[in-house]
Amino acid sequence: MPLLALSDIPLPLHFIPGEYRLSHAATAWERADCHRLRRQIFCEEQKIFTTDDRDAIDDVCIHLAAWSCMFGHTDEIVGTVRIHEPSPGLWWGSRLAVARPFRRIGGLGPALIRLAVGTARAAGAQSFLAHVQAQNRALFESLNWQTLDEKTIHGRPHLLMQADLAAYEPISGTALRVLPALSTAR
Repeated sequence: MPLLALSDIPLPLHFIPGEYRLSHAATAWERADCHRLRRQIFCEEQKIFTTDDRDAIDDVCIHLAAWSCMFGHTDEIVGTVRIHEPSPGLWWGSRLAVARPFRRIGGLGPALIRLAVGTARAAGAQSFLAHVQAQNRALFESLNWQTLDEKTIHGRPHLLMQADLAAYEPISGTALRVLPALSTAR
């Protein structure tokens, strides 16, 4: 019987990768892909910025990325976050982004947050802060963050939040794996 013969078994409409890897975006093309994803989300989708969301922090930050994998090999960047240390021991995370088709994959956003805080802890972080869009409060609170202040940034409500560093293990030079929890719901 031919491989693509007619069958009563429905085929999936979209491929869902069975693995995701998270690590530093070390090469120029990886960082460019992180910027592409951020532009897609913060400029085109959310319309927070008009043409580009890059700023001076991009020149000094560590870019972290989540790759979808096919057959054990990285395929495309589907999530990103950046971290930087403006003063000794004080770290900031910003521009957390997960591509729309991958937001329902359990764990990508939290894994990027864990990698961000863990990387900073391994580098000696004494405090880790982020301005978080208000609609993401519950996610961050579930990951041991507390709200310090509320403010409007780029015309949107944000929360100044701080991670409980004791809840995060230091992560140094290790890629994380995320295996999605697949749902059979249609």
